[in-house]
Amino acid sequence: MDKLKMHSPDLTEANIAKLAELFPSCVTEARDEQGRVKQSIDFDQLRQELSDHIVDGPQERYHLNWPGKREALLAANAPIAKTLRPCREESVDFDTTKNLFIEGDNLEALKLLQETYLGKVKMIYIDPPYNTGNDFIYDDDFSEGVAEYLSRSSQNDDFGCRLTANTETNGRFHSDWLTMMHSRIRLARNLLRPDGVIFISIDDCESSSLRHICDEVFGENNLVANIVWQHSVQPKGYTQLFSVHHNHILCYRRSDEYVVQPLERTEKDNKNYSNPDDDPRGSWRAGDVRNALYRPNLIFPIFTPSGKTIDPPENGWRWKKETIKKKIQDGEIVFSADESRIIRKIYLEDQSGRAPETIWFSEDVGNTRSAASELKGLFNGAAPFDTAKPLKLIDRMFQVAGLQPDDLCLDFFAGSCSTAHARLASMSPGPFIMIQMPEPIDNTKPHGKAAQNLGMATIADIGKERIRRAGNEIKNETGLHGSSLDVGFRVLKVDSSNLEDVYYRSDVLSQDLLSENIDNIREGRSSEDLLFQVLLDWGVDLSLPISRQDIDGKTVFFVDGAEKHMALAACFDLDIDEAFVKQLAEYEPLRVVFRDAGFASDSVKINVEQIFAQKSPNTDVKVI
Repeated sequence: MDKLKMHSPDLTEANIAKLAELFPSCVTEARDEQGRVKQSIDFDQLRQELSDHIVDGPQERYHLNWPGKREALLAANAPIAKTLRPCREESVDFDTTKNLFIEGDNLEALKLLQETYLGKVKMIYIDPPYNTGNDFIYDDDFSEGVAEYLSRSSQNDDFGCRLTANTETNGRFHSDWLTMMHSRIRLARNLLRPDGVIFISIDDCESSSLRHICDEVFGENNLVANIVWQHSVQPKGYTQLFSVHHNHILCYRRSDEYVVQPLERTEKDNKNYSNPDDDPRGSWRAGDVRNALYRPNLIFPIFTPSGKTIDPPENGWRWKKETIKKKIQDGEIVFSADESRIIRKIYLEDQSGRAPETIWFSEDVGNTRSAASELKGLFNGAAPFDTAKPLKLIDRMFQVAGLQPDDLCLDFFAGSCSTAHARLASMSPGPFIMIQMPEPIDNTKPHGKAAQNLGMATIADIGKERIRRAGNEIKNETGLHGSSLDVGFRVLKVDSSNLEDVYYRSDVLSQDLLSENIDNIREGRSSEDLLFQVLLDWGVDLSLPISRQDIDGKTVFFVDGAEKHMALAACFDLDIDEAFVKQLAEYEPLRVVFRDAGFASDSVKINVEQIFAQKSPNTDVKVI
């Protein structure tokens, strides 16, 4: 039994535990004054977490380090002057779908989603570049200062220069990849629910490095499994000693609130169950009665009803005497016919599922060849992408995650959008967010030529077209039932802020309604562009239904309803007068926003808050 502590609580340990919850990467191991290794706080890392510039000051401790790590941390924390602009012409069911496709740099996209989706994502799956020396990675270039980075990251023309080949001749071959991944995984962790889980595909080249990163970001106690996936079955003519047939899928949970979900049982799982003795509880199989470890206290003989003796296994029984006696009385343990051994019965009726294994064979979850076949089936025999994942593989992750129809799924290295396709085709389809940079397709390769022949110029184009085709296929297959399925997606593109020459942050939206009536909107931006910037800054779900109404000659956007008490009402037209404001106030929206320069006069602008205070006192009134 546990001893009484006989001392007051260790407040240092309690404080370390609190910091570990907020900043898992700041918990490390160090030696105390007696030379003993104990858990402690990496204060250099904590200073970096709380700083907007690179902090120096390494100390001897257990941690993963590489050139650029502090830049990666700075990159994850630094704000950006960006927004998401809607693109109706590339969307499907724009006004009603709950699915999002975000086109742009995933680091910037993840930052833009922090306010709205903080702690709301149930499952993340990513299949990032594997750093083979030929793959492309993201050149974030965060060695520059914060001001320079913010200035550069607000430019419109950076898509073409944000990618760089990471060859093995690069002296920072591993470091560049680690820097790229670290900042993105940190931001992804913020989006997971307490019961959320992330799956990350990787090969042997960076699997150990990725595990170190995830141990630091999530805490090594939150590693759920290192899954080995058999991605191919055909021998390869490699010059190395082994033909590689596997990849890894690292699985980490956000916290211990996540519970691994069992898989459904199959006929194969149940084939060893039978009922040779007509047991009233039905089919059963024999279970092990031996202890896996040496337990001298569990080494004792068992006496049969006729007085025979059954000697214990070498390591002892699995249970103590009293427990075995109770199991014999309940019929869970029986004696063999010759009373030479005991038999433990494991009943089929008690098996509600089966624990997922750490090896996933291609016959169960598919392989790269089946993934290519799925693409060819959608694209008329052509495969426009060469590293797609099979649908059954991703569906297996959905099952283990316990993904339900209302749960949100995210993939921020979306590629050809296998994750979106799997979500639409799953037994419990539900909302998803796909993020993919418009990386130009390499048309010197067969898959690139196939994509080009299909009229697609970027990987993002492939992903969007795959969702369209998969959605149409699923609706056709399901007939009338398909009419109620959400197979659409709302395309949003990462772009510079809608505000002209303003470093835009969420607190700018809270400016005083009495501020000067100056139009600070960037030229060429539409009212719908402004609406989505408002949704981002206010933290409103980007997938809520949107409708438009004409009120007194003005266009009004209603988000999440067109009756009273909708989530948001927005009007960015000019010449807003008091009569219009009074009509809009009758809808009693939770939030309302106007264009700062949109009021017909200063007196109207002064009276807006007063009008809503009288007619809709619970409405939050803002201008942009």
